[in-house]
Amino acid sequence: MGSLLHIIQHSLGVDEFGRGGQHRNYFVTGEGSQDHPVCMEGVDRGLMEIRRAKYELYGGDDVFAVTEAGKRWMAQNISQPPKLTRGQSRYRDWLDEDSSESFGDYLRRHARKAKAQRGEMAW
Repeated sequence: MGSLLHIIQHSLGVDEFGRGGQHRNYFVTGEGSQDHPVCMEGVDRGLMEIRRAKYELYGGDDVFAVTEAGKRWMAQNISQPPKLTRGQSRYRDWLDEDSSESFGDYLRRHARKAKAQRGEMAW
């Protein structure tokens, strides 16, 4: 996994730019893994806390959580997402809809909707 920033992002369920619903707040790792000392550094810095030490349900690993200070630190240390072109933005919007509609059908539907909003006749 690697860096403290990456572990905090993963713990919260966000991407590298901090986007996402922060739908979770835990990270499981145990002594002997490369992530455990990074999480302990987070604890020492007040960015993470140990929720459960040597939790049997997780094979004796520790369960860490991100503190409010950790959330603020993450927000201050993330990079901005790259600027997307109009086409890239439309493609991401189509992916976010997660429907069975093809990308071409999605584009045609939105073109008709835009024409209707402008008051043009859509044939």
